[in-house]
Amino acid sequence: MALVGLEGMEDRMTNQLSGGQQQRVALARALVIEPGVLLFDEPLSNLDAKLRVDMRTEIRRIQQEAGITAVYVTHDQSEAMVIADQIIIMKKGVVDQIGGPHEVYNHPVDEFVADFIGESNFLRGKLSEKMGDTGVVETEGFKVPVTAVSHLELGADAALVLRPEALTLADHGLLKSEIVLSRFMGAYQNYHVRIGQTLVKLAVYNPRNKKIYNVDDTAYVDFNPEDVHVL
Repeated sequence: MALVGLEGMEDRMTNQLSGGQQQRVALARALVIEPGVLLFDEPLSNLDAKLRVDMRTEIRRIQQEAGITAVYVTHDQSEAMVIADQIIIMKKGVVDQIGGPHEVYNHPVDEFVADFIGESNFLRGKLSEKMGDTGVVETEGFKVPVTAVSHLELGADAALVLRPEALTLADHGLLKSEIVLSRFMGAYQNYHVRIGQTLVKLAVYNPRNKKIYNVDDTAYVDFNPEDVHVL
């Protein structure tokens, strides 16, 4: 079985091409010899942001059409999410978690994985109530209903993993907060709010017909308990 790497395959002729064209030439060269495994080692690191998006889609398409196993090394979590069927997350040289994109994003095994794959907020507290697989975590003076807590003992320390896109802001809700940043980003309104002593980031999508909160306003952070992962 041949293992072919794409790093450093460009010669002086291909150096006259753009970064994206060079990557396509390198990929074509690798596929010609019909390798058993393709190794991609940060292949898009020298490309601009838009071209990176185009090329990662192209690499995924070609890999699937060719039916060749590929190992893709990257520090860009968005690339990993788009390209991979299985993601291996390494921490200090040791495998921390293996799983599909949905699994590692929605069910990270620890805070390192949660913070590496996507953006996360962490609210820390204690599991004050437990009823089978559901319970209540007390954090920053609030009681938060949660699910999937069978792995925790009553009274144990707990960390709530809150994804920015899973949170909403309203005049009434679960967690009282103070707005410390409010910024229009086109497709979404970017907020930073303070809940007790914890800074929480939110992304409220399609904000055109929604109430916009300004800095120093009081608002309530709300979410579906099933959208919260408890560590």
